[in-house]
Amino acid sequence: MQIPEGKKIYFSSDNHLGAPTQELSKPREKIFLQWLDMVKEDAAAIFLLGDLFDFWFEYKTVVPKGQVRVLGKLAEIRDSGIPIYFFVGNHDLWMFGYFEEELGIPVYHDPQVFEFNDKKFFIGHGDGKGPGDKGYKRMKKIFTSPFFQWCFKWIHPDIGIRLARHLSVKNKLISGDDDAVFLGEEKEWLAQYAKRKTEQEHFDYFIFGHRHLPMEISISENATYYNLGDWISYYTYGEFGGQSFKLKRFKD
Repeated sequence: MQIPEGKKIYFSSDNHLGAPTQELSKPREKIFLQWLDMVKEDAAAIFLLGDLFDFWFEYKTVVPKGQVRVLGKLAEIRDSGIPIYFFVGNHDLWMFGYFEEELGIPVYHDPQVFEFNDKKFFIGHGDGKGPGDKGYKRMKKIFTSPFFQWCFKWIHPDIGIRLARHLSVKNKLISGDDDAVFLGEEKEWLAQYAKRKTEQEHFDYFIFGHRHLPMEISISENATYYNLGDWISYYTYGEFGGQSFKLKRFKD
């Protein structure tokens, strides 16, 4: 894809809308809507890199209540002709077709490679990548298993969604203490993952979310890892205008 003159590609991650409660997340939702209204003016494409919701599960005929304004805004932007790409995070990994069918937004469950203006991007949420975190990796295998999903869908939505939201906030999965600490360039596991990828294939940019910290780490002479931060503490996002990638902070 060649970015048209005057256009940009935008990246956002980790809104965790609905946490710690639907009511308390509304101010953050309002700010994110303002950002969407801003970027739609010159966006060539928008990438949402997961955990847009603090919990999401699609039953056959039911989706979680809330964030209707965000869903409506995404539909409006997509209907205007601007491509939107969604990567599931560890909080909204149970997506089974709703975004594609209702919003026209493709959903990716694994990292993908894109090229813009001859720059090669490796894009994903970031959970379960890199060394360590074996407990989460085992848990993710359970959560993504068809049998576990089949079992969960038989729980009434009023019970299942309420239980899942409670566990998410109770266990600080939204932004635990570990997510708030920079580990150092040599110990950041997504940076280590990116370094290993560059040994196999060249990428100019690695763009991830999940860590809740805005980061820019040089992987090699021609490769850089960026973490987008979040919309809880930092309100940061990524911008690519065709020449270079920038981390920016959105101010209300």
